[in-house]
Amino acid sequence: MTETNRAEARTAFLCQCGWRDAVVSPLAADASFRSYHRVQRGNDRAVLMDAPPPLEDVRPFRAIDRHLVSLGFSAPKIFAEDIETGFLLLEDFGDGTFTRLLSNGENEADLYDLAIDVLIALHRAENAATDPEDMPLPVYDTTRYMAEIALLADWFLPAVDLTLTDDARAAYDKAWASALTALTTHPQTLVLRDFHVDNLMRLKDRTGIAACGLLDFQDAVRGPVAYDLMSLLEDARRTIAPDLAARGRARYLAAFPELNRTAFDAAWAVLAAQRHAKVIGIFTRLYLRDGKPQYLGHIPRVWRLLESAVTHPALAPVAEWFATCVPKACRRSPPCPPRA
Repeated sequence: MTETNRAEARTAFLCQCGWRDAVVSPLAADASFRSYHRVQRGNDRAVLMDAPPPLEDVRPFRAIDRHLVSLGFSAPKIFAEDIETGFLLLEDFGDGTFTRLLSNGENEADLYDLAIDVLIALHRAENAATDPEDMPLPVYDTTRYMAEIALLADWFLPAVDLTLTDDARAAYDKAWASALTALTTHPQTLVLRDFHVDNLMRLKDRTGIAACGLLDFQDAVRGPVAYDLMSLLEDARRTIAPDLAARGRARYLAAFPELNRTAFDAAWAVLAAQRHAKVIGIFTRLYLRDGKPQYLGHIPRVWRLLESAVTHPALAPVAEWFATCVPKACRRSPPCPPRA
């Protein structure tokens, strides 16, 4: 579908759900093929999610959204939907993303405390890890982990002129498979997967954990309890001071004294390394395949996070592989030549 046809489809959807005369303005795009538009009619506002099939599917978002709302969390209300054409009309949470608030000098510790309290409440919720009513939760299993880990080898390494032999690629997979065994006994819960400051909003008219609006959770899975906390405190897009990260981690662990700290630390390190390897590959792919170079500037930070994670003993085979196969000089952003 052309952009013109897609715009016509957006207009038709808005007419169908009673927003014929609304003013529509682009709001945001993300690392997927989705885009967002603010629609306004007098004092009424909403957000239009445009997720064009077959590239995107709004059903996972719809299912997780309803599940989160049923558990008492602030996910956007869904006002109208057209599943076949990929449109959802959502509650507008405003402009107060944690990212924007932090850039405006809001108290960093308070915002991170709120985010961590949301995770504590989510992981305490009796039904958090049950399937949403109309969609089984995918399981974050070894097959999924390995497919994501492959992104670094498949996209980043060629972009910095590193070619793996068949033996080196097999050794890469073997090293990661060994490290992932640290996750086999880690407690499981609903994992939102992109839980970081870009996807969290402060809602001034709500209190407690409801004051934290949740976005971009359509890729949720059932997986390790450490994952979302790690995603928050080892942010690919934002450098977080070690003392703030330690404070946040301690706040979470204090709420779950039954967690084995040694096992938690190992799971954290493995999940962090896995996510950082995936993100390096994704950010490279976003440039090479999708023409989005803005993510390349984050890659050096993600490499630093990956290098720190693999110092844990659970990742010794992975650390050895990187030391052998990826020279320090290659741990950088791929070149981004000017485009004609």
